[in-house]
This record gives sequence, structure tokens and C-alpha cells, in this order.
Amino acid sequence: MELNFTKCHGSGNDFILLNASEIDLDDASWGRIARALSDRDGPVGADGILLLTQGDRSSDFGFRVVNADGSEPETCLNGLRCVARAGFEVLGLDAARVRLKTSGAQVAREAELAPGVYTVRETVGPVATDPAAVGIRVAGPVIEAVVPELPSDRAFTALAMPNPHLIAFVERVDVEELVALGNWCEAGPELLVDRANVSFVEVRGCDLFVQTFERGVGLTHACGSAMAASAHAAGLTGRLPFAEWLTVFNPGGRVRARAEGPAGDDAVTIAGNATFEWDGVIEIDPATGAAGPVRVVRRREDEVAAWEAARG
Repeated sequence: MELNFTKCHGSGNDFILLNASEIDLDDASWGRIARALSDRDGPVGADGILLLTQGDRSSDFGFRVVNADGSEPETCLNGLRCVARAGFEVLGLDAARVRLKTSGAQVAREAELAPGVYTVRETVGPVATDPAAVGIRVAGPVIEAVVPELPSDRAFTALAMPNPHLIAFVERVDVEELVALGNWCEAGPELLVDRANVSFVEVRGCDLFVQTFERGVGLTHACGSAMAASAHAAGLTGRLPFAEWLTVFNPGGRVRARAEGPAGDDAVTIAGNATFEWDGVIEIDPATGAAGPVRVVRRREDEVAAWEAARG
């Protein structure tokens, strides 16, 4: 089959975006497509694929993300911004309710983060600390605590966004240590029901720097739900106040974030870029994942340049 797609990114978290509202494929086929197109040595390369799907009685449109390994997480906030932009363009909207895998989100067009940078605001929640929601087999919530079964003596906070996150505040991010711990979680230990995203977070004045080993992807330039989880964890542990805007930096760029805390039903809002880099067409066999060469039909060089300027 022939697929038309857009190569896009949110804060450097890059994806292959498809309008799947009229495409009828099963989960296994989407998994094969995601693995083939996400392969960095393949025809495109990405952290995963994004699917714009049809809405229902309670949502304007739906959103699915399939990771590079073929797994489907509960959400992906950097990807959600890109799908929101596509949904806005298809339906002629500036704001929408979006159906996610196990929850929902509010999205809206936002004032530009920087000149020429298409920006989307997204609100999700409530953030959960209940171990069953997080998918961690411990007796009670993990908030700024050492987890004995985890191969690390750092204090972690475990949150569900609703995808699972382990957040540790550090003086300085040690990438080698982060990767080692992320790989341990990726191996599916008994402690975790379905692995987890692992983030090391630096507090930089009134802002945060986050680096994440993402479940099903590996070390990423950015993970939107991890940035949201980190903002909430900073408030939960008293490092930064709730209900105030802060900038969350990551290797891929930055977003604005606001964690409301208990007084605001534990919602988190992120405002960040939804950058479309180029549009392409590819032939792929959903039954095998075999893909042909890519044909680029449009390059969006102004958007790419605007984001590079915003990153500094």
C-alpha cells in the first residue's frame, strides 16, 4: 500500500505522522509499519509513528502512537501536539478534545513559542501516584524514595501520565547511568508491570532540564510525558511551586509547562512546538513491513529554520 506521511517533531522527538482516519489495519500491521519506518537505518527513521484517527461522541479526533519497537504506549505528548496540528488542519479547528489510548486530552493552538514556530497547548491528567496505575509492584506510592528492587540508590518518584514514569532529581545528568537503568527497565523486570520511562532531572533555577530513556524507544531527544511528569514531580517534592509556568529544557529543545497540583485536579499543561519538516510518500507491505524508497513531495524549510533558531 502507498502511505502519505509528514516527518515531524515535538521538541526534537521525531515522528512519522499519518492520517489513518480512513485506513483499516490491525495492530500487528501498524506495529510492523512502525518498526520498518522508524528504523534509523531504514528509509525514514524516527522515534515512532503517529496516527490521526476518527473522533467519537466525546472527541473531535483520536490519536495513537506506535513506538519504534512496535509497542503502543498510553500517550506521547510531543507526538500529540503534532497530531493535534494535523487534526486542526483537517477539521478547521483551533481547539479540540482528543481521544488517547486510555484517556483524553484538551489541545488548542497557542501563541508561538518563538517566531515561526507552530505551537500547541495540551492539557492532560490527573497525574496518578497509585502503584497500580503506575504499574510498579510496591506496597504504596513512591515519592522521593529509594526503590529496593531497582538497581539504583537514587530517590525516585513514580507517576502515571497515564504511561509509567520513574523520575529522579540529580545534580547533573549522567547519560551512561540513565541508559543502564533504562535498559534494565526495558528488559521487563518483575518490579514493573510493563516497563517504564526513566528520567533524570536537573533543577535549573525556576526551570528544569530533563533527559529520558523512553520505553520502547531508548534514549530520546525529548519525551513530552516525561517533561510533564517532571514538572508535577518538582511540585510534589517541593522543589518548585505548583500552578506556575516554567520552562522545561531537554536535548531536543524546550517547552513551557504548568503543573496544577492537587488544587487543580493534578492536571498538567504543556505548550510546545509541532514542527512539520517534510512530506513524503512510501510503498510498504503491512503484512511484512517491507518498504520501498521514499519520495519527498514537499520540504518545509522555513519551519525547520524557525525551530533551529528557537533552539539556539
